[in-house]
Amino acid sequence: MQLRPPVLSAAFGPLLALSACSHKQEAPPPPPPAAVKVVTLQTQPVSLTTELPGRTVAFRVAEIRPQVSGVIQKRMFVEGSDVKAGQQLYQIDPAPYQAAYESAAALAASAKSQAERFKPLAEVNAVSKQDYDNAVATAAQNKASADTAHINLIYTRLLSPISGRIGRSSVTEGALVTANQTTALATVQQLDPIYVDVTQPSAVLLRLKRELAAGQLVAASSTEAEVKLTLEDGSNYGPRGRLQFTEVSVDETTGSVTLRALFPNPDKLLLPGMFVHEQLQEGRRNDALLVPQLAITHNQKGEPTALVVGADDKVELRSLTTERAIGDKWLVTAGLKAGERVIVEGIQFAKPGASVKPEEVSAAPAPAGQSNTSPQSGS
Repeated sequence: MQLRPPVLSAAFGPLLALSACSHKQEAPPPPPPAAVKVVTLQTQPVSLTTELPGRTVAFRVAEIRPQVSGVIQKRMFVEGSDVKAGQQLYQIDPAPYQAAYESAAALAASAKSQAERFKPLAEVNAVSKQDYDNAVATAAQNKASADTAHINLIYTRLLSPISGRIGRSSVTEGALVTANQTTALATVQQLDPIYVDVTQPSAVLLRLKRELAAGQLVAASSTEAEVKLTLEDGSNYGPRGRLQFTEVSVDETTGSVTLRALFPNPDKLLLPGMFVHEQLQEGRRNDALLVPQLAITHNQKGEPTALVVGADDKVELRSLTTERAIGDKWLVTAGLKAGERVIVEGIQFAKPGASVKPEEVSAAPAPAGQSNTSPQSGS
């Protein structure tokens, strides 16, 4: 009876060993590589544009002011109508100027006759040379006075110096106006064509010049240098414009330069002071690397990143530098290169250093020339 415990111990020993082996064999296998979808990056030529807010400005502006004083007798236009260059707009009472002209003209004629009579007399010394010279000078002065009076008489007819659309009148018949007064009687604006002025940060111009100098950007040709316009309600303005002018100095308060484009406006749809968006074509990048926006995330610092699948199907985290959005893609200037595979689906299952099972998908080409309103960058 005392020998039974050793026998039981010897019997249960192999069973315990088998149980331990059984637990080792039942350990779960490692998970299979996560399935992800990738896009292989390729360079492509892309036309770059920048969309900037701006205001429309009349091509020509003429403020109508009187050059002589008097009472307005008649207004000879309809407010808001189109007028022609040389068309009469107002009539100032001409009576006093007509009388002054007739008086000056009579004196001029008398002085001229006297000078003509003195000429043969001076040749035979019947009158002194000085008297003849005085008569000639008096005739010239009176003629100048008559010419001035005639000019003042003409100025009683206020004419439009340009063709365009005239605004509201600040005076009515019977109003007293003075010569060269500060308040304009009316304003005529030429609306076809019309200017659009926008401001662009000087830093953008510096970046463009550096890229052109480095050969990274090809300047837009004269046939490509068209400017598009989006109206305040979001609709597209049909006619295309052309860049006409770039300010030669930088605004110290805003750090920007003014760009002026000229647009045809045959239907007078654009009016001065309208808020619009102008799409300026900067140039063309022949080797642009466009990455789907689905492939780019941001870290805690707000820096753009992407997950790349290497040749061994292992995931690598990359920090990027992005310049701008073009369609549904980002233009990446650093951190990636052509031929690399970026993950566009399954990012949440891919971890840096882990193996994945990549599936290639095609990326639709980005529409050339479309970019966001303000270029962005990160590192």
